[in-house]
Amino acid sequence: MPDTNRTTAPLPASDDIPAEAVGPLLRGLDVLRRLTDAGGRLSLGDLVRSTGLARSTVDRITQTLARMGHLRLDGRDAALTPRLMELGNAYLASIRLPDLLGPHAERLADALDESVSLAVPDRDGIRFVHQSTRRRAMSLSFRIGDLLPAERTAPGALFAADWDAAAWAHWRERRAADPQGLGFHAVPPLTDAQDTPDEAHFADRTHRAGDQGWALDDQLIEPGLVALALPVSGPDGRPVCAVSVVSHTSRHSAASLRKAMLPRLLTAVTGMERALREAPATEPVKSATALASWTTASKQELGAGFVESLARGLTVLTAFGEGRSALTLTGVAEACGLARATARRALITFEHLGYVEARAGLFRPTPQVLGLGFPPLSRLTLPQFAEPHLAALAQQVHDSTSLSVLTGTEIQYTARVATSRVMNVNITVGTRFPAYATSMGRVLLADLPEGERAERLAGSKPQALTRHTVTSVEDLGALLERVREERFAMTDGELEEGLRSVAVPVRDRSGRSVAAVNVAMHSSRRTAAQCRSEVLPALRATAARIEEDLAAAGRFTRTAAC
Repeated sequence: MPDTNRTTAPLPASDDIPAEAVGPLLRGLDVLRRLTDAGGRLSLGDLVRSTGLARSTVDRITQTLARMGHLRLDGRDAALTPRLMELGNAYLASIRLPDLLGPHAERLADALDESVSLAVPDRDGIRFVHQSTRRRAMSLSFRIGDLLPAERTAPGALFAADWDAAAWAHWRERRAADPQGLGFHAVPPLTDAQDTPDEAHFADRTHRAGDQGWALDDQLIEPGLVALALPVSGPDGRPVCAVSVVSHTSRHSAASLRKAMLPRLLTAVTGMERALREAPATEPVKSATALASWTTASKQELGAGFVESLARGLTVLTAFGEGRSALTLTGVAEACGLARATARRALITFEHLGYVEARAGLFRPTPQVLGLGFPPLSRLTLPQFAEPHLAALAQQVHDSTSLSVLTGTEIQYTARVATSRVMNVNITVGTRFPAYATSMGRVLLADLPEGERAERLAGSKPQALTRHTVTSVEDLGALLERVREERFAMTDGELEEGLRSVAVPVRDRSGRSVAAVNVAMHSSRRTAAQCRSEVLPALRATAARIEEDLAAAGRFTRTAAC
């Protein structure tokens, strides 16, 4: 349930909005922000109430966003989808920090056995752009894209050391308007019982951070959390981000964290800054330029239900990316396949809201882009990605669908959508079966290197589960070779008499099989030939949609398999 006590910053007053701003884009961004702050899902009624928009307007916006793949309409609810992360991916690719410094953060986290983060400034707050976490019962990490108040973080004190008078004035204005920090959804709000960090306290921390070159967070975010942060400078000597190590008071006090970690953190920063200096220039990745024809076709199909200016406006954010950290107006228009006038109005809108900054004729995305869905979506697991697609497949083929992963010599079901039939395949999430006797197990085994595949087959010690089960290691090896070539597997009565199943792999960005999806049924439902002609194409299309979500989500985050 969304926290109705937390607030989302309202849109600017109409008098402040530039005349050339795109109204539908303003309203569409507001909807996305409301959904993000609510954890990624809201009823359409709640969207109407929180945005103040008419129901017909909310319907048109959500239908357009659904058409773009940025959200999914589930009955009366709207839910953000991983495809929306492409906007944040474009920003993260443009700054290159996760790609260049992420490996350094991973090595540092391994060496220190503590969580390590990279953060960038976002006006009077900070946003995390990379996380290297240590998995413990009490895990310390924030989501990529989370916005935190500068005064309650270690990186915030470092960034505030460079604030001018206008930045401090903006900070004071925000604090006066929201003393509890309700607008920062990633952190607990301040209560009357807490010692609220006042201006003198934050100014003192800021001055010390500027003098020392490092800053501490001693349980300012929440009790028990301590952090140490150092700035990382780019080739021009200006800080581009902060690296911080985060721990718990059961392991370190703020003082012991500084004593134990500062020397090693200083060494790591030296390596990070060298990586930034020596980073080779990148060639711009080409963008798709077929947007105009796609939006025209969508408008013709959906009519008034499709807001073309919203769709074209959002796509402007994807113009940026690796090799395209800053673009001219012409460059943005060409990257998106839009008219210059259309791109210009969208950029004016984004600049007004803080998603883009303009300097010397060049436009750059800001960290605020990450506030469009990235935090809640970055924590979704593979089963959560898969479930809506499995549900759609089950509705299409009228049979049960499942997702599983390979665990040793077995498969484990991690997501499942069953159908309502008198005779149904009764399997629950968490169930394990021998991989050699299942269609999903075979597509996963087939994708392994030959040596590892043979080792797992030998270790599974195949036994006859039915009179049809293939148990010969040699025969299974030949079957897996065929599965590897055909990219699907079918089993017929090998796990249980009368059970027929067809499966295909789900691959990650690198092309490695990380899971399998299947459709299972009683053999009386379809012949093997009908499974190939009727079920297999739909199954492959479903796997492709899951892979698209996985590719968007896995560009800068780690997706848990279960």
